[in-house]
Amino acid sequence: MTETTSKYADFEGLRTQAVALRREGLSRRQIRDRLHVDNNDILNRLLDGEPAPEWTKRPNAKDDLRAKARELRLQGMTYDRIQVELGCSKSSISLWVRDLPKPERKRSREQSSAIGRRGWEVTLQRREAERRATKRDAADQVGTMTDRELFLLGVGLYWAEGSKSKPYRPQERVTFVNSDPGMIEVFLAWLRLVGVEDEHLRFHVLIHETADVAAAEQFWAELTGAGPSAFGKTSLKRHTPKTNRKNAGENYRGCLAVRVLKSAELYRRIEGSWCGIVLGADPANRSNVRFSWY
Repeated sequence: MTETTSKYADFEGLRTQAVALRREGLSRRQIRDRLHVDNNDILNRLLDGEPAPEWTKRPNAKDDLRAKARELRLQGMTYDRIQVELGCSKSSISLWVRDLPKPERKRSREQSSAIGRRGWEVTLQRREAERRATKRDAADQVGTMTDRELFLLGVGLYWAEGSKSKPYRPQERVTFVNSDPGMIEVFLAWLRLVGVEDEHLRFHVLIHETADVAAAEQFWAELTGAGPSAFGKTSLKRHTPKTNRKNAGENYRGCLAVRVLKSAELYRRIEGSWCGIVLGADPANRSNVRFSWY
């Protein structure tokens, strides 16, 4: 007889105790500790058929939906119709009602497909509402930034998207290129914060030649508030027979390059500030500086 077998020789007596403790409302862990049962297989057999007490069950936000889905299924509704009614996914509905009898088909395949499409539309609408709510809550949490917050954000944006001096191409000048109007607006706000005047800014539109070039030029002019003299010649990307352009929607406006004249000093401030951000993110970095000029 093995050690495990001998330890649980009086299985029925042990099960009687386990069941009694379970009905008193004890959890599996409490029963295990009380009876000194350290074998999960034995514990499972001791508690077989005994439901867990309510207090040990995790609350589930979808319990109400699940109950309603089961009710509708018992009324003979298909997954598609339940999806239309409740706005939840068919995969969830399947898990909730798969033990219930399948209703008889009363519609043609075309009718069922139409219901399915409506159900999917409901799901998409729900997801879009959730997406918008999440974005709105996140935007509200940001609020108005302080000058310091805007400064650090601008440095990070530039170091991610702006031109940088390279060992093989040393040039200290500030040029920022992006297609996102929001990025351009934040960068222009940052330039105003650090004291760059409008007369030192130059703009260039970069866009596919098959796009609406005039509309794009007007869009960027209105966004920046700059006059025609601040804009250089638009750069057009030529097309070949192999060109497979995907950014062809009406909202495509190309990219805008923002260049700051006489900006070597500003570039050095940006590079130094970025170094400070890296060091500030983990003070331990100061003992192992990777910046030879620091």
